Amino acid sequence: MQTRRIGDVEVSAIGLGGMPMSVEGRPGEAGSIATIHAALDAGVTLIDTADAYRLRDDAEGHNESLIAKALATHARGREVLVATKGGHVRPADGSWALDGSPEHLKRSCEDSLARLGVEAIGLYQFHRPDPDVPYADSVGALRDLLDEGKIRMAGISNADPGQIRLANEILGGRLAAVQNQFAPAFRSSEPELELCDELGIAFLPWSPLGGIAQAGKLGSAYAPFARVAEAHGVSPQRVCLAWMLAKSPVVIPIPGSSRPGTIQDSAAACHLALDDADIALLDGV
Repeated sequence: MQTRRIGDVEVSAIGLGGMPMSVEGRPGEAGSIATIHAALDAGVTLIDTADAYRLRDDAEGHNESLIAKALATHARGREVLVATKGGHVRPADGSWALDGSPEHLKRSCEDSLARLGVEAIGLYQFHRPDPDVPYADSVGALRDLLDEGKIRMAGISNADPGQIRLANEILGGRLAAVQNQFAPAFRSSEPELELCDELGIAFLPWSPLGGIAQAGKLGSAYAPFARVAEAHGVSPQRVCLAWMLAKSPVVIPIPGSSRPGTIQDSAAACHLALDDADIALLDGV
């Protein structure tokens, strides 16, 4: 597995997004743990989660607890950087809501620390801007957590260029990662990716394959991915991730997975070398 950096930490070039293992359509616990173990066996050392990843009848932090259990039962569990998030909430009715208040973020961090069973969270990310709370106040909570040693690195998610610059300023140049949606069918985060490349901040594309609905279209609606895949004898999904890795050394995709086979295929993307013609074709989709 090739590696890249988040802050001063070296992680696998491909991470694992934990969300599919805790929301609608998820597998059973045994299947989820098998998926996480398969990721570790493939060399994955970055797993992304959030306290809001759960069904309405689950306890808060279902995904965090699941990941903690899987890591505790694998020989390489201690090598993994767990990145979690706070600021998105999922009420009992199953809806999604926001709470970016400093009080909520600090309380959520404490709860995540307990569920993950660690003294400090490797990467703690503000999940999504809350229009009812000044962005500077939300990021200020991360700064406080960083200064207190509750988190080792701070990140933001679903941010625009202005928010990235503001967060990095508030954090005193310590913004370690930006996690935005980026996929063949969703490229509006190109400016954020380019800014992260300029500043040397890790850029973590979430849902890099476009989610369940879009991932299956990589072989049809996005025909160039299928053509390149056929030429290399690999899956279109692997081509998609390799294409992202080629964009910048700060890019670390975190594809979600709920089956061992899918994360194993994704992890192999770091070994796929695309030539200039491949990349030009895919950039033009």
